[in-house]
Amino acid sequence: MFEIDQKVLEKSEKITPAVLQISEMLGMYHAELARVLKLQCADIGKLASIQQFIEPGTVAWEQAVLFVRFYQTLYKMHCGNEIAIYNWIRVENKQLKGTPLLLIVDNSRLEYVLNFIENYINENN
Repeated sequence: MFEIDQKVLEKSEKITPAVLQISEMLGMYHAELARVLKLQCADIGKLASIQQFIEPGTVAWEQAVLFVRFYQTLYKMHCGNEIAIYNWIRVENKQLKGTPLLLIVDNSRLEYVLNFIENYINENN
């Protein structure tokens, strides 16, 4: 497992914009992010307009931490190549038995995909 910048994960005011920025970089819709965080679409709008923050101790917080780890691990796996990251999450992956983006959005399998990536990196380093 990789070191995560703890400063991002310690405060609502830090993790909320990080999650929004990651979803934007991945080309995700607000509705997709809402499903990942297990929130309503309206909640994402409030997060984006800084009317609300992701609260520690909630399911959304736990999902946000996993989402940040997911992105950081993808970034490491693809050596920071944003195009490769964008494409990887949208292409069918035979080992995962699905498309990573659909697995995390439609099937609530964020932790499963994150573990797959972490294991892949550990095996190839």
